[in-house]
Amino acid sequence: MKAVECSSLKKVYGNVVAVDGISFDVEEGEVFGLLGPNGAGKTTVINVLTTLIRPTSGVARVCGYDVLTQQGSVRRVIGLVPQDLTVDDELTGMENLRLQAALYHMPKDLARKRIEEVLEQIDLNEAIHRKVSTYSGGMRKRLELAGALIHRPKVLFLDEPTLGLDVQTRTSIWTYVKRLAREEGVTVFMTTHYMDEADANCDRVAIIDRGQIKAIDSPRALKSRFGYDAIELEVVQNGIDLKELLSNVSGLKGIESYNSRVLIKAEGGEEVLPEVLGRLISSGVTVNRVEMRKPTLDEVFMSLTGRRIRDEHSSKEEVLKQRFNIRRLRA
Repeated sequence: MKAVECSSLKKVYGNVVAVDGISFDVEEGEVFGLLGPNGAGKTTVINVLTTLIRPTSGVARVCGYDVLTQQGSVRRVIGLVPQDLTVDDELTGMENLRLQAALYHMPKDLARKRIEEVLEQIDLNEAIHRKVSTYSGGMRKRLELAGALIHRPKVLFLDEPTLGLDVQTRTSIWTYVKRLAREEGVTVFMTTHYMDEADANCDRVAIIDRGQIKAIDSPRALKSRFGYDAIELEVVQNGIDLKELLSNVSGLKGIESYNSRVLIKAEGGEEVLPEVLGRLISSGVTVNRVEMRKPTLDEVFMSLTGRRIRDEHSSKEEVLKQRFNIRRLRA
């Protein structure tokens, strides 16, 4: 049985198509990332899968339960850490966790045991009896994560789980999340626009843009299919036309020259680089610096959509306008 199944899933608010007929599956125990810029439809997908909103059309199931007709069953098997924190600032960390356990109708003895377990793993024991208003952003996020895990969910949904957090806290949270998937078999479904984070932590990723999924595969496979190695050179050209000199190098996919800086896109950079250097040096071009980089998911996104993940087209003003329209239509 798949942990998550979506078929022709669509969500429309008036004339705003937030999710445009997407289909995908998530395997049990998988860390799955839904990647895209702000306004791409990521949060809408999570809200549908966690029964917070109803889809306009299509089918979605979580652990075999239909999100429209079996909402109670879906909610019992999922945990959710939303983008906007929901912990109560006026309560202590412990009071927040006890409240969460009560909402799942957990017996007090079981709740006490589970709270002790998640606190040990999340590393909040020292601050758990303080008011949440005294917590840092990272501590609040860890408390939110602890609350989502108290009832041992089969699928954990994380909506931009490390947005705005420092690098150390991001690393700490991901270390724990990956341990959950590896040791306890929890399926993790996360959204993010941090491509490096998804690359390092996800088994598979789906790239979504303007409500449509452009590609699904492992980060390595996507980079292999849609990205190229980048070779950056700093040279003294001595009047030589570098594009003409390198035009027929096997595996070379593009070359851009800016004064002393040369950027080359290549398939199999390790094989291309020696020939490039050989031609340059034999032609009297002085090479002062060489750097080769492997493709990133951000470059994959650009290859698929024609723009960067944080392109101006997905500006804050556009996103706020879309959210305003959606909220107005909900009212």
